[in-house]
Amino acid sequence: MSRRAITLPVGRRLTAALLLLAAFGAAQLALAKKKSASAAMDAQKRASHALNRLTFGPRPRDYERITKIGVDKWIDQQLHPERIDDSALDARLASFRTLQMPTREIVENFPNNELIRQVANGKAPMPHDPLLRAVYEAQVQRLEDKQDKKAEAAQGAADNSAATDSETMPADSVHQRKREANQAASIHLLELLDLPPDQRFQAVLKLSPEEQRALSNRARGAKGDALLQGMNGQEKETLRAMNGPEQVVVDELMQAKLLRAIYSDRQLDEVMTDFWFNHFNVFINKGADRFLVTSYERDVIRPHALGKFEDLLVATAQSPAMLFYLDNWLSVGPDSDVALGIGANARDGYGRLLHPPKAKNKKSSGLNENYGRELMELHTLSVNGGYTQKDVTEMAKVFTGWTIEQPNHGGGFHFEPRMHEPGDKTILGHVIHENGEKEGLEALHLLAHNPKTAHFISLKLATRFVSDNPPPALVDRMTQTYLKKDGDIREVLRTMFKSKEFWSEDSYRAKVKTPFEFVVSAVRASGAQVDDARQLVGTLNNMGMMPYGMLPPTGYSMKAETWVNSSALLARMNFALNLGAGRVRGVTLDAAALAPRATDAEPALTLMEASLLGGDVSRQTHDTISKQLEDPQISQRRLDDPSRPPNVGAIAGLILGSPEFQKR
Repeated sequence: MSRRAITLPVGRRLTAALLLLAAFGAAQLALAKKKSASAAMDAQKRASHALNRLTFGPRPRDYERITKIGVDKWIDQQLHPERIDDSALDARLASFRTLQMPTREIVENFPNNELIRQVANGKAPMPHDPLLRAVYEAQVQRLEDKQDKKAEAAQGAADNSAATDSETMPADSVHQRKREANQAASIHLLELLDLPPDQRFQAVLKLSPEEQRALSNRARGAKGDALLQGMNGQEKETLRAMNGPEQVVVDELMQAKLLRAIYSDRQLDEVMTDFWFNHFNVFINKGADRFLVTSYERDVIRPHALGKFEDLLVATAQSPAMLFYLDNWLSVGPDSDVALGIGANARDGYGRLLHPPKAKNKKSSGLNENYGRELMELHTLSVNGGYTQKDVTEMAKVFTGWTIEQPNHGGGFHFEPRMHEPGDKTILGHVIHENGEKEGLEALHLLAHNPKTAHFISLKLATRFVSDNPPPALVDRMTQTYLKKDGDIREVLRTMFKSKEFWSEDSYRAKVKTPFEFVVSAVRASGAQVDDARQLVGTLNNMGMMPYGMLPPTGYSMKAETWVNSSALLARMNFALNLGAGRVRGVTLDAAALAPRATDAEPALTLMEASLLGGDVSRQTHDTISKQLEDPQISQRRLDDPSRPPNVGAIAGLILGSPEFQKR
């Protein structure tokens, strides 16, 4: 990243200082402090440590709350999220209707390309509801425009080949019409913005599909926000869906993830939901997963985040989102009826034959090993789990027939016996006798109770909550708890949270925040109010950690080595300064509240070190930031009004970009 590309809201004169601070931060983050393994934390550090590990970062007054009820009692509360009232968060999420919709309803309200093609071809009806109809008509118009463009391109190529050197091609009347439509849309947009929200919405519905399309193309960014200003949730969804229905589903899910992490009082539950989604990763931009992931997180991951691991494992295995992501829904046993062309031919979610009819006893190669491999390598045993390629193939055969009923219409899990590989299978020396769908359940039970799975899950949890290289003795005790308590995740966590290793000085601020943890913790610590989380989502995308956006099944890394480099730290500093200066769209920060009654920069720094870092800041960090207070753009002492208070937003940004805040 070049220096010129970095936006610094407190002025160019801070650029060199911020680069030095970021470089200092990189050095500090890369170096591990030598501490005594036997040393324990004092009460203040215990509160800070608990808040930074079991939550996405402390909020204002959290230190006071946790100290009042006691750290141990607070941890027990977090281990039982069902006892914690989270109605305030529910109210924030109420306008995101897709979060509560069944998958079939999501597809009906926010149609995918397959459904739109069916409507355009007369194979599916146009909905009667006026709001839905407006969405469908806009998408049909978009599809027809695309088809027209292809036809014009083909005709243009034909004309070019037939034209002689002396001939001149006719002017593109289509482009002219588009320019005229865009100009009309710009004028129409200005007229709409003068109307009250309800009249504005109705006026848009009365436009022709072509006019709506032109309007949606002009109403982007700030203009789009202005067009939606004052409308209710459904009206906003409808207008946004005209420009891309599936993106509305994705946007609401991503915004909700940030809002949950920022505002939920069930913080450990949110941390564990994020942890397990990452463990059982699904990429949201793979086809049908754009509308399957909502149910995946809501109905599969979240309800099992603190339950039994086997229940979670089975739920993910039968989830349409996972079946689609790793292609198991198309996996066909080589000796199955479908592969051999015996009997009626099974069809996929598009209504197409899974395999053309073949002569009896003629085999087809339809076995997909993706899920079988990732199940053992990433979900249970680990890459060093002792399985062989033969185990992978046998596991894949076990899960043939585990498919989806019409995935592009939001269908659920379905076992298709005709796709299932007959016969016994042997996995890790264990014989699984032919038993249809129950073979998969037996294999999952076998894996969930394997000691290597217990160790792998315990190691991964300790890596998330303790350190990048957690003490082996702690991992061993967590493993024993897993095996004794039948994979009870809550009990494994309890063993970790009560351990001396978790509370040792070695684990204090030993973890570097991921971009998601950093952005969320900065908003939480500053007390900022989020009315629109879309720019926060964009920030995470720029930092390389788009929610639900990891393509490989490995999920995002939890380790510092992935996220500690000068470019990444400069991006974090830039975000911190923008947040402090109130330059993050959709986020409002009352910077003055961070240092009330502070009339000078140095007292403001001390107050904010206490509120944003719990008062635990190194002398080197304090002195580095204090040096920047001499800049008049922070102290404001040399400006025309000497009585003006210091620029607390800039000070907050420097603290949020400090090495201490980068760690948890």
